[in-house]
Amino acid sequence: MKTLVDHLSQYASYHRDPRNIVTHFIGIPMIVLAVTILLSRPGWQVAGMWLSPALLAAAASVWFYLRLDLRFGLVMGLLLGLCLWVGQALAVQATGLWLGAGVGGFVVGWIIQFVGHYYEGRKPAFVDDVSGLIIGPLFVVAEAAFMLGLCPVLKQAVESHAGPVAVRPM
Repeated sequence: MKTLVDHLSQYASYHRDPRNIVTHFIGIPMIVLAVTILLSRPGWQVAGMWLSPALLAAAASVWFYLRLDLRFGLVMGLLLGLCLWVGQALAVQATGLWLGAGVGGFVVGWIIQFVGHYYEGRKPAFVDDVSGLIIGPLFVVAEAAFMLGLCPVLKQAVESHAGPVAVRPM
């Protein structure tokens, strides 16, 4: 299994333009929330808990993140828990509201992502490696941590493998 540094470095190598990184702070959370909303149907209330395909996907994702890094895995678990809460709240609403929120968020999120990759001048990471789809949300959390001055050793390791952040001309 690849390490946290391996995954983040590979993903970061596709995201060196700060404008692209900013679009990921908007687009990726929208996409994750939208997918969670869409996977929250069908769902069943069992012992006060909403059981749905979204819960299974979130549990598998958190397990993956925890295997990479305990701290980031816990943060991702918390964030995915919030997505599950919103997804469940929308899953019990009228179909139009549930579907509009899910599909709308998904489409707008991807549009924002592709704008960022226009600035980057490079295709999205998942085109070459499908694991980029699960690493993207983790990348956003790691970048937020780096911006807050957290995990400087990890940041240095990722940047030494991925290369420097640089603005590309338009």
